[in-house]
Amino acid sequence: MFCTKCGNEISGDGRFCPQCGSPAGAGPVANEYQRLMLDKRRKKIAGVCAGFARYFGMDLTLMRVIWLATAICTGVGFLVYLAAWIVLPSDEDVIPAQQFPQQN
Repeated sequence: MFCTKCGNEISGDGRFCPQCGSPAGAGPVANEYQRLMLDKRRKKIAGVCAGFARYFGMDLTLMRVIWLATAICTGVGFLVYLAAWIVLPSDEDVIPAQQFPQQN
């Protein structure tokens, strides 16, 4: 997929252009079932921020800034992050829809 604003190539799972930051397409496919899960491919620590960013369709850096601000300002962010790390399932065992064999 290519960015409609700058023409840069965007990876298949990317929702934002890495060059100009504009949203790629109109968001997730309408019939795609989106679950809140840890994102192990784009993680820094546990994949909590990456999972929330994917679920809400937000930029990953913005989500990390929101988590950090919540953690520093209220202190609750640290507890919620740890709880999400423990409770949320990992996406490592999930097969993307594109990899399912086609049935004839």
